[in-house]
Amino acid sequence: MGLQAWAFDGGTEIAASSAAEVVPLPWSDPACIDPEEALLAALSSCYMLFFLHICAAAGLVVEHYRDEARARLIADGAGRPHVGAIRLRPEVRFVTPVDPAEVEALHAQAHERCFIAASLRSTVRIEPQPAAGVLRGG
Repeated sequence: MGLQAWAFDGGTEIAASSAAEVVPLPWSDPACIDPEEALLAALSSCYMLFFLHICAAAGLVVEHYRDEARARLIADGAGRPHVGAIRLRPEVRFVTPVDPAEVEALHAQAHERCFIAASLRSTVRIEPQPAAGVLRGG
């Protein structure tokens, strides 16, 4: 069977399995985390942590952060599937209004510093979403 437990530093264990879309039931368990989900979660988390660190260093207080990360398996030129079409959609709200150009620069810095994004062969698109507390031009 494709079921296993991933053990992490500190003793946390997570039930893992291949994705049911890749390995059919009963050899997979859709209730478990699959490697593709874990990769996307690691990427989203790495990006978020760099973003929050950069904001804190700039004296900006983030009141709300939510990411609607998405990816899908796509075939390369040889027909081999890989995690691709990766998109992070962070929605950020600051305690005080921040200029949209500054927010864009913060996102660019976080993307540049995210070592998980730098480790992937697929392009990672960052699509910041508007949230209350961000000044809008106009």
